Amino acid sequence: MRVRLREIAFARSGDKGDTANVGLIAFRPSIYPYLVKEVTAERVKYHFNSICEGEVERFELPNLRALNFLLHRSLGGGGTVSLMLDAQGKTFATALLRMEIDVPDHLLDGSAD
Repeated sequence: MRVRLREIAFARSGDKGDTANVGLIAFRPSIYPYLVKEVTAERVKYHFNSICEGEVERFELPNLRALNFLLHRSLGGGGTVSLMLDAQGKTFATALLRMEIDVPDHLLDGSAD
């Protein structure tokens, strides 16, 4: 089944200079392997293609059921020099949660945990 990430995970985001930092955390342990498989650095880069001008790095944190992404050159130079509405990256988490991925139906009812 195709779902938006917001249905299976939550996210937080922030910034450091011109780099946005987005953490994606699975609601349940059974979901995490699908995040690892489906939410790649390449897919995140594509999802933010109109904003992120640099590379996207992904870090896996399995003990937290989380992925952390650094989106380089995505804030128009950063908060003190950018004309962007969100030069601090606060809304990047919400934007990532709009991404859609495929997961098996049985994971959505919670019976897999």
